[in-house]
Amino acid sequence: MAEDLKAILSQVNTDDSGVSCSIDFSQEQKNEKTEPESSHIAFSEDAHEITEDGHFQRQANYFTGRFGNKSGEFPVETGRYRLIWSQTCPWSQRAVIARALLGLEDAISLGEVGPVRSDHGWTFAKSLTGLDPVLGVADLPTIYQRSDPSYTGRATVPAIVDLTTGKVVNNDYFTLTNQLEVAFKPLHKTDAPDLYPEKLRSEIDDLNDIIFHEVNNGVYKAGFAQSQAAYEEAYDVLFKRLDWLENRLSQQRYLFGDQLTDSDIRLYVTLARFDVAYYPVFHTNRNLLRDFPNLWAYARGLYQKPEFGASTNFTGIKQGYQLLNKVNNPYNLLAVGPDEKDWLVPDQRKFN
Repeated sequence: MAEDLKAILSQVNTDDSGVSCSIDFSQEQKNEKTEPESSHIAFSEDAHEITEDGHFQRQANYFTGRFGNKSGEFPVETGRYRLIWSQTCPWSQRAVIARALLGLEDAISLGEVGPVRSDHGWTFAKSLTGLDPVLGVADLPTIYQRSDPSYTGRATVPAIVDLTTGKVVNNDYFTLTNQLEVAFKPLHKTDAPDLYPEKLRSEIDDLNDIIFHEVNNGVYKAGFAQSQAAYEEAYDVLFKRLDWLENRLSQQRYLFGDQLTDSDIRLYVTLARFDVAYYPVFHTNRNLLRDFPNLWAYARGLYQKPEFGASTNFTGIKQGYQLLNKVNNPYNLLAVGPDEKDWLVPDQRKFN
């Protein structure tokens, strides 16, 4: 589908651009950070991420280490890194899906925090001992504090921990899948798909930016808004972009024709959470996902791929969004539906 993605991106509100930037893999890593002012880790978005007029502005990613063999980069080595994720979190599921598609399961170990973020951040509550079995800690803020005692943001997933130091070296969900796709290529399985082909990288980066600002983060802009105007602005932008994506997917299997790419991973994780989390909890309720014939069929087709479906736990997603919402759900009621068997209906879209 021939569209000028750069022209479309130029019309996108990128006020939160500090949290999204593509990597130039031809350049060496430059570790430049603005040091926080205090030593307190934040435990909610309200601490630093709501503007005076009620808009949600997501925190920038702080640990942005690059992987590779150039100066300043962390070496790509089997068994050196541990990926911490949560079933609830779309940002971390993206990395888990890419890891599976690329065959990096033996190269990068996986640690999982519980689906419901506690008042003191993500904890390893799913472990029988309450501790991550490799890192030996009970919660993610402990790892962040160990990594940089001056850090003041939220302790977020995904987080890549260097097992030689026990410290977070990357929590940059925006570029992490690209690094797995490029820097970790020597460790890919032999038949790994090319999710970030060089000839499409510029277009993929542009589309990823569009999807991030207006869909991935768009649902959060609506859900975390603290003014009616901010909510309605985010709501309108979100559904306008979903309508555009619905049309794009009426003409092709994936976002870039017949080739599965990084962009498909990024869109999928939001679509998978739409009906069970964003529609009821974030009030993004103009349409359910299943009201979009093409987006719904596309999402089902991806879910039926083992690399996508294995990490999509609808119960965990519902727990994370619905049980965290103590104001609107004071009795901790967990929705029963929808029926997960609906996700097993084949994608029957036909293309010329």
